[in-house]
Amino acid sequence: MMDFDTILHNIHRHIELTQAESHQFCNLLNYKKITRKTLIQEAGSPCRILNFVISGGLRSYCQNPNGKEATIMFCFKDWWVTDMYCFINRQTAMMEIEAMEDSEIFQLSRDNFDRLLEMNPKFERFFRILMQNAYSREQLRIIENLTLPAEERYFNFIEKYPFIANQVTQKQIASYLGITPEFLSVIRKNKGRGIS
Repeated sequence: MMDFDTILHNIHRHIELTQAESHQFCNLLNYKKITRKTLIQEAGSPCRILNFVISGGLRSYCQNPNGKEATIMFCFKDWWVTDMYCFINRQTAMMEIEAMEDSEIFQLSRDNFDRLLEMNPKFERFFRILMQNAYSREQLRIIENLTLPAEERYFNFIEKYPFIANQVTQKQIASYLGITPEFLSVIRKNKGRGIS
C-alpha cells in the first residue's frame, strides 16, 4: 500500500480534510519513482504536472542560448514544484526539472488539479497559500539578488537552507546565486580564512 502520510501532513498544515476528502485527493495522484539525472519536465514541452517530493531531491533550472544553467529552485522532501507560470496558464514549459538523486514523487496532472478544485473548494485555499508563500519567497530572493553582494547572498543561502547546502553541488549553488563556480570557491576560501 502506498504511503500518503507525507503529502497529507503537508496539506493538513493549511486545511483540514475528512477521511473521505483525503481519499478522494489521493486517488488523483500518480506515484513515480525516478532515478538521478531523470528529467521530469523539459523546456518546450507541455507543462501539465505539479510535483510533490516524497523523498530524494529535484532541481528546477533554465538555460540561456549558450547552454549556461540558472538554478531556479531546489526541492526536497515535503516540497512542491512545477513551472508554475506555465502550469497555470497551460503553456509550454520554460524550465527543466531534474532529479538530483534517486527520488520518489507524487504528480498531480493539470486536469486532476482542476477537478480537485471543482470537487473541493478547500483546495483553492490550500494552493492559494502555497502560491502566496512561493511568491513572497521569490520576491525576497529578487530583492537580495538586486541589492546584496554575492558573498552576503551566499551566507544568507547557507543560513536559510543549511540542509540544502550539504546535498547539492557547489556548481548548482553558484548557478542559483547567479555567480560562477570559481567565484563561489573564492568566497568559500575567504570564509575559511575569516575574511568577509
